[in-house]
Amino acid sequence: MRAHAQSRFNPSPKGGRAPKEIDLSAIAHKAMRQYDFEPEFPRPVLSMLNSLDPRLPQKAAAGVRDMRRLLWSSIDNIDTEDLDQIEFCERGQNGEINVKVAIADVDAYVPKGSILDMHARKNTTSVYTGIVTFPMLPDRLSKDLSSLPVGQDRLAIIIEYAVQQTGKVRPGKIYRALVRNRAKLVYEQVGAWLEGRGQIPKAVGEMPHLKEQILLQNEASMRLGKYRSGQGALELESLEARAVIDHGKVLGLYLTEDDAAKRIIENFMIGANGVMSGFLERAGIPTIQRVVRTPKYWEDIVALAKSRGFRLPNYPKAAPLSEFLERERKADPERFPDLSLTMVKLLGPGEYVMYDKQKPIGHFCLAVTSYTHGTAPNRRYPDLIIQRLLKAALAGRHSPYSRDEIARAAAWCTDRERAGKRVERFMTKAEAAALLQGRLGQVFDAIVTGASDKGNYARLLEPPVEGRIVRMAHRPGRIHVGEKVKAKLINLDPKNGFVDFEVIRE
Repeated sequence: MRAHAQSRFNPSPKGGRAPKEIDLSAIAHKAMRQYDFEPEFPRPVLSMLNSLDPRLPQKAAAGVRDMRRLLWSSIDNIDTEDLDQIEFCERGQNGEINVKVAIADVDAYVPKGSILDMHARKNTTSVYTGIVTFPMLPDRLSKDLSSLPVGQDRLAIIIEYAVQQTGKVRPGKIYRALVRNRAKLVYEQVGAWLEGRGQIPKAVGEMPHLKEQILLQNEASMRLGKYRSGQGALELESLEARAVIDHGKVLGLYLTEDDAAKRIIENFMIGANGVMSGFLERAGIPTIQRVVRTPKYWEDIVALAKSRGFRLPNYPKAAPLSEFLERERKADPERFPDLSLTMVKLLGPGEYVMYDKQKPIGHFCLAVTSYTHGTAPNRRYPDLIIQRLLKAALAGRHSPYSRDEIARAAAWCTDRERAGKRVERFMTKAEAAALLQGRLGQVFDAIVTGASDKGNYARLLEPPVEGRIVRMAHRPGRIHVGEKVKAKLINLDPKNGFVDFEVIRE
């Protein structure tokens, strides 16, 4: 799913009544507990950190491949320290591009059944609330020992595959290795350079051969993206507002960007996850797959497309839906993210399921039949399970998990993922409400983002705050997603995450 292609910083206004002091950190901790997360690491978990061996990669090097010579690099957010994967490409035969994705070997430090594992299994996910991050694993692990920082030898699992000229993936080998990240690059800088909007990043320009490496990665990514689109993968854009916070105060909001650098990582991770899933299917052991089921609200999707002059088949099919979305993106890029949001709700959420030799459910949005999550073991528990299954299969050992354990883990991880998203959405609203303090009664330009029996919602254009429409003024009647309106701010409650609007239709 792609982020919106604009980024804005919106400082809060000066003057007027001083806003009340809001303890957003306390609100975030309370929200975590309300959704049954454990926001703090228990003392036994922290005590175990002292027993971890920082020289484990050197001690284990004799039993794995040495791949440190390659020009590995990572691309991520500027403040990211829990680096789960690094990438490398080289040209192969018959026009292929060989991709190597190295995934941090978190299991080496967090063995199944350990105190660290038990806590990670309880939360199952890192939760990002803006004001504070609640990591699945302690910082000494996720930001150091089990991360892939620049200049450090680290254990990893390598996923290889070849990208053919058509963009189709030919699976390659999977193996354990010793790696070293050579450069930590930033999405925005690399994306701007690749798209001709900015200068070449300093790290890329100064390191020999890194420029050619990133350009080759981008070439492989474009092939992958074009092929996926042709197969019916849905290219949706989401408007994700993030808070800029300093000393506990919200200074503004910005919208995440979509760029070529993010597409490199997205396409490479989708490729690697598919290769891992296929490998485990062939191994014949119960595993976890990531699925989006056939949409049960397909009739509503058909009706939505019909209202916009596009005919979809009466049965769910990804390719024509992809064609409809691409047409809408080109026709009205400003409103497309809000159409995407509606579509996401109609398509239904992703989930984890156990796979054990039955017909795969598949991932409707990605137009693939065999898929998993295995590229982020520092922040997602299913990925850690997948890593253990891979290592067992590679070593010719029995699975460390029973069939029942896999089934229970899949259901629990689905539940915790959805709860984590609810915490994050709640905190986005709480931070937005904190930003808008002192602006009650003001009228903003806005766009309708939700219109259904469950409620109507609008997003301000500046700053990008979403809230509930609780009252209509003038021109009564049904409102529609994408409709531009005036929104009067009539209620705020940061502690409960409320932002309420009265919509004025012109």
